[in-house]
Amino acid sequence: MYFKQINNYTLIAILKKEFNSFFASPIAYLVIGVFLLINGLFLFIFNDDFNILNAGFADVTPFFYLAPWVFLFLIPAITMKSFADEFNTGTIELLKTKPVSDWQIVLGKFAASLLLVIIAIIPTFIYVYTVYNLGNPIGNIDFGSTIGSYIGLLFLAATYTSIGLFTSTLSKNQIVAFILGVFITFFLFFGFDAIATSFGNSSLTIKNLGINEHFKSISRGVIDTRDLIYFVSVTIFFLFITKTRLENE
Repeated sequence: MYFKQINNYTLIAILKKEFNSFFASPIAYLVIGVFLLINGLFLFIFNDDFNILNAGFADVTPFFYLAPWVFLFLIPAITMKSFADEFNTGTIELLKTKPVSDWQIVLGKFAASLLLVIIAIIPTFIYVYTVYNLGNPIGNIDFGSTIGSYIGLLFLAATYTSIGLFTSTLSKNQIVAFILGVFITFFLFFGFDAIATSFGNSSLTIKNLGINEHFKSISRGVIDTRDLIYFVSVTIFFLFITKTRLENE
């Protein structure tokens, strides 16, 4: 029991250290600000297909179309320094001399990065409140689809974060880690859709290998265990190979 408490304390300590480091620099404020600014501009200011006010009905679906693409760049920007900076400065060796396992290091950094993403998502509830009040009658909004979309967005963010952590172990250069993170995330989100379309038959089997198909499925408001298993499996896979990379360093 005592050993388990030490392990839990160590994991929380890593999480707090990593999370506080985000707010000790402009990273956290930039991520939250840029995420809200981009979404706000596209959803309420720019006269485009994402503009909620031009939709003609009470719906926040445009936000959930846009958010995965914004996260595709922002989450690798959050995670790019997680291990790349540790490798570059040599502090990873110091960290590994402490009574902490590789899994604790990986999970602590993963939880801290995901927590920052969740904090960035929370202010978007005001979009739902705005659409709720703009409905005719007031409150005419599909809460089932909205809740499902937020759940899907959390699972998607967790998957993106695990990918970003992995790519952070591939290079000591943060920019290289960022580019690799964006590339792998983009391929898993959109690549399989593009491959399926290139065959001319939009094969559902190929599409199901990608993140987008499962995210769209959850966003319909129906929580399918197959979609949850997909997100959890991909997240665990990338966390596992991140841990393996850390062992080999």
